[in-house]
Amino acid sequence: MDELDLLKKDWKKTETKFQSYSDSDIYPMLHKKSSSIVKTLFYISLAELGFWIIINLLPYFLSSTYQDRMNQSYDNPLFLGLSILSFVVILVFVFLLFKSQKSISSTDSAKKLMESILRTRKIIKYYVMFNLIMIFISIPIAFYSEYNQNMTFHDQVDGFNSNQMMLLYGFTILLIGVFFLVFWLFYKLLYGILLKRLNRNYKELKKLEV
Repeated sequence: MDELDLLKKDWKKTETKFQSYSDSDIYPMLHKKSSSIVKTLFYISLAELGFWIIINLLPYFLSSTYQDRMNQSYDNPLFLGLSILSFVVILVFVFLLFKSQKSISSTDSAKKLMESILRTRKIIKYYVMFNLIMIFISIPIAFYSEYNQNMTFHDQVDGFNSNQMMLLYGFTILLIGVFFLVFWLFYKLLYGILLKRLNRNYKELKKLEV
C-alpha cells in the first residue's frame, strides 16, 4: 500500500489527524502518482519497441537462410506495407505516450489532468486493439507467403484432400486463437496493472471536482 492509499484510508477514519487534509493537499499526490505511472508506461513502450527491433533484426543478420526468406517476403507489397505500418504505429504510440507524460507533468489543473489520463487510456486501448487485429491479418499472410516461397510446403498443400485441407484451416484458426490469447494476456499484464492504477487516480480526481 503506497503513501496515497494510506493517506486516503486514514483520512476516512474519525478522530484522526488526516481529516485536516484538503483537496489541495490530495491533488499534488494524485498528480505525482499519475505522472509516475505514465512515465513508466512510456519506458515500457520504449522497451517493447527495442524488443521488436531486436527480434526482427537479430535473426536477419545471424542467418543467411532467414535473410533470403525475408528478402523474398519483402518483395510482397502487402507484407512490406504491414511491416512498415506496424513499426510506424509503435513509433506513433511511443510519441503519444511521451506527449501524455509531458502533459501530465506540466498540468496544474485537476480537469486537465483528468483529460490527460483519459487520453492516455485511449492511446493504450487503441494500440492494443491494433496489435490484436494484426494477429488476425499477419498469420494468414504468413501461411500464404510460405505457400508461395516454400515449394515443399506448396506441393504438400496441393496434394491435400478435403479432410486435410479442413485440418489445415482448423490449425490456422487455432494458431490465430493461441497467439491472440497470448498477446492479450501479455498486454493485460504489461499495461493493465498500470492502467488500473491510473483509473483509480482518475476516479479520485472526479471526487475532488465534485
